[in-house]
Amino acid sequence: MYAGIMELDLHGKNVLQAKQEVENALKRADGSVYRLRVIHGFHGGTGIKSMLLEDYSYDREPKVIRVQGGVNPGITELVLRDY
Repeated sequence: MYAGIMELDLHGKNVLQAKQEVENALKRADGSVYRLRVIHGFHGGTGIKSMLLEDYSYDREPKVIRVQGGVNPGITELVLRDY
């Protein structure tokens, strides 16, 4: 974990397992965490990335203010607060 960023590696997980891991990570995230960096990969499909966008965008989760991708298509970040 980098200062303020919690990383969650979901390689090898299916969508249901990944959702549970994300939920647990959000419960563990305290006030010092401002991003949850979800490493899901992209060669095996986009199921986890789609789940993250569908379940955590548009104020569906109170702790998450936005979901954003990055340069690496295998990583999606859930922004919990602006730094």
